[in-house]
Amino acid sequence: MISVILCAAGSGARAKMPENKILHELYGMPVLCHSLSAFAPYADEILVACRAEDEEKILPLLSPFANARTVRGGATRGESVFCALKEVKGDTVLIHDAARPFVTPEIIENCIESVRKYGSAVAALPVTDTVAHVSEGRIADMPSRDALYALQTPQGFLTKDILSAYEKAEADGRADFTDDSGVYAACFQPPHIVAGDISNKKLTYPRDFLPAERVGFGVDTHAFSHQEEIDRGIARLNLNYITLGGVVIPSDRAIEAHSDGDVLVHALMDALLSAAGERDIGCLFPDSDPAFEGANSMQLLSAVMEIVHGKGFAVQNASLSVLCERPRLAPYIEGMRKNLRAALGCDAVAVAAGTNEKLGYIGERRGITCYAAVLLSKN
Repeated sequence: MISVILCAAGSGARAKMPENKILHELYGMPVLCHSLSAFAPYADEILVACRAEDEEKILPLLSPFANARTVRGGATRGESVFCALKEVKGDTVLIHDAARPFVTPEIIENCIESVRKYGSAVAALPVTDTVAHVSEGRIADMPSRDALYALQTPQGFLTKDILSAYEKAEADGRADFTDDSGVYAACFQPPHIVAGDISNKKLTYPRDFLPAERVGFGVDTHAFSHQEEIDRGIARLNLNYITLGGVVIPSDRAIEAHSDGDVLVHALMDALLSAAGERDIGCLFPDSDPAFEGANSMQLLSAVMEIVHGKGFAVQNASLSVLCERPRLAPYIEGMRKNLRAALGCDAVAVAAGTNEKLGYIGERRGITCYAAVLLSKN
């Protein structure tokens, strides 16, 4: 019989929310419900260790899970787990932070199998950053990261063993453990590790509750000029060519623009900025500013990418579609993709081109329009 303890008795103060962070809605339902749903197919019982003040809000969330119930937690995580362990009925127990809603089925299944085989299981990831011991603001020692792992949850054990370890820790007056594997290692034996996952992160700070992926959409249109307007010098015009995706393309009509008129890059920049929660290029690079007259749009795109990276995002893919009756763009598409892949730091860049079947302002060659969609993800 498998029991699951979901640790949900914290206040979530670091998340800076008015209520317990596990009650905060994420992707359409509270964080706690994601964790409940992840473990429900595997658990014979689920115990949610919670604070008394949260129990009234948590109980309705348990109604879809017939095998779930609450248990009052303590002042610390260790106390909450110990309280729940005393009520566990299963011979195997998985202990999990309710604030890790993205735990995968593979991690859960591997933990169960490891407990059956070795008596314990701790989800863990190899440390990829260099780590250091620091004393008085200075690096005192830099241990090799080859043998260092970052521990996650779930952490699984034979119930009798982890309960015995907690009882011994209490008898010894020890309360300096940050997780269950520490109690188990100090009071019983070293636990066995299984592979964790980078997606299995604990939601701790406000930024962690932002969606890991963002979608952005952008559109831009520029007018083509007539020869008489070029001759009269009505507006700054790119003569004898147009620029798309940083590629110069011969054209018998010019694009009216304050910058180089790269409608493809302009739509892409707006898509990137909208996904990052920023204002559009009209605010960043206004056409009323002489500094941007004749500006190279690929250089402006670099500035936009600095904003995107500064907010902790990376581009996962970009899809662009340009509508233009003439000139024919097919021979230049690969050059556009090459430029944009380099600028975005992403290989998944698609550029499509089509006509408007001679309909409307595009078909009459009075203008050119581009649409762009991007997907950003947290670094």
